Amino acid sequence: MTKNIFKSPDWVPRVPVGTRILITGATGGLGRALVRMLLKGSTCMIGVHGSSQELKIDDDRIIPLSQTFSDENSCCVLVDNYVEQSGGIDALVILSGSIGYSGHWMDMSSGDWENEICVNLNHPFYLARKAMKYMISQKTGGRIIFTGTESALHGGSSSSFPYAISKRGTECMVQGLAREGAKDGILVNGMRLGCIASGFHERWHNKTREDMEKRVELIPLKRAGDPDEVAAFIIYLLSGYGGFITGQMLPITGGDWL
Repeated sequence: MTKNIFKSPDWVPRVPVGTRILITGATGGLGRALVRMLLKGSTCMIGVHGSSQELKIDDDRIIPLSQTFSDENSCCVLVDNYVEQSGGIDALVILSGSIGYSGHWMDMSSGDWENEICVNLNHPFYLARKAMKYMISQKTGGRIIFTGTESALHGGSSSSFPYAISKRGTECMVQGLAREGAKDGILVNGMRLGCIASGFHERWHNKTREDMEKRVELIPLKRAGDPDEVAAFIIYLLSGYGGFITGQMLPITGGDWL
């Protein structure tokens, strides 16, 4: 068998020294991978939205932040709190989101529907708009990164229909904010994620190990994506090498849906 020389990366992606990064949903699978990778390769200031104890990391570069999102004001308070402690904001990475209802969409209540759209579309918009206002006033540019899903291009599933709809809306938001932010050097992008081994499906869809094994068989590469692969891509977009990319939803899917 031919050895896979790409198996173990021999470098760690990094952001410019002193970058002030706010990460929402930082204690989920993707968030933990991103924080660890940033701490390993970069000298930056990271706002961790969630419980710092969950990360099990004690580092002066981390600013722990706790905030429950319920409306526009609560989203703005989080950004304000981070800026107050860090002195500004250069990048916002929105990893927060959830699937609160996993039954068939025909059976969901109006409250369940509105909650899914609020959590996965409204809150990211409020966070991004507030961060963008700070970035514009700083006159130093900035980066904003959203998360989407490949299934949004295909109508989602019967049990994640409103989630997919909100993520399709995210794609429009990425384009509109990128167009608006370009004149101030603010780049806005998103990742269209496939099946990533971050615990998301198990947490929100109650998927079992057997369920995930069957799902992986549908992927051309026959494996789920590693959270570190997503984290490295996020850091690339935050780095100087990502300076000519904006308004894009970039797929990380292992060839899913080909």
